[in-house]
Amino acid sequence: MDENSPIDLSSCCQSCGACCGYSANWPRFSIESDEELAAIPEALVNARQSGMRCEGDRCSALQGEIGKQTACGIYEARPEVCRTCMPGDAECAMARRKFGLPVIEAASL
Repeated sequence: MDENSPIDLSSCCQSCGACCGYSANWPRFSIESDEELAAIPEALVNARQSGMRCEGDRCSALQGEIGKQTACGIYEARPEVCRTCMPGDAECAMARRKFGLPVIEAASL
C-alpha cells in the first residue's frame, strides 16, 4: 500500500482492525460499569477478568482480516478503550504501523 494513498475515513476502521490486534494488553477494562461488563460474553473475557481475551495479540472479538475487512463481534458492548481509539490518533497510528498500514492523518478528520 502506498504511504501517500488517500484513505476513505468513513470506512477506515472496518478495513483496518489494527488496534484490535496490536497488543493483548490493550483491550483492557477501565471505567466500565458492572452492567456494561455483564454485556460482554464471558467467553470473550480474559482469565483475570481485566480485559478482553486475546489470541496472541488479537482481540477474540475481532472478526475478519486486519488491513482488509474487519468488524467487532461485540461492537455495541465493546470496552471503553475501544471506544476512545479514534482514526488518526496516536494509538491508531502506532497500531497501523505494526501492520505496515499507512498512518491516517488526524488533520484529515
